[in-house]
Amino acid sequence: MSRVGRLPIPLPKDVVVKTDNGEVIVKGPKGELRRSMGSDITISQENNTLVVARANENRDVRARHGLMRALIANMVTGVTKGYEKGIDIVGVGYKATKAGDKVILNVGYSHPVEVLPSPGIVLTVEGTTKVKISGIDKEAVGLKAAQIKAIKPHDAYKGKGLRYTGEIVKLKPGKAGKAIGK
Repeated sequence: MSRVGRLPIPLPKDVVVKTDNGEVIVKGPKGELRRSMGSDITISQENNTLVVARANENRDVRARHGLMRALIANMVTGVTKGYEKGIDIVGVGYKATKAGDKVILNVGYSHPVEVLPSPGIVLTVEGTTKVKISGIDKEAVGLKAAQIKAIKPHDAYKGKGLRYTGEIVKLKPGKAGKAIGK
């Protein structure tokens, strides 16, 4: 049996979980999330916890059991606390500005790059070198952060570019033989 799948999901008081035709709906103070879960995965609510169970022991059902439990737990966390991911801008002259709901990045190209938020995503700029992506859907927040980072990935030699907040970038050494005179 799946070790992750059999763990109960703690349910805060202000969160309501409903199932409807193979779809799970989670409502909370920050919003509502929906996800299709299939007919062979069931959810039961006991006291203040959710228990995810599977209908049979087929290989594909066993594989999705732990996944569905993790996705539902992420939905519960999203509608209560939300998710946030940060992008740091490193480089001389590199900066970000906010114009309405979009973010404009100047990261070494001949033109500024405009980033529009996806539905349910909020983009904020702190100072000129930090962009925060926040929302209630963990998958959408991570996807938008990856799309922004892909605009200008960090350079392996100088470290310039976009990186996640807290990401450790190991720089490659340059050509050491050139300094000796070879």
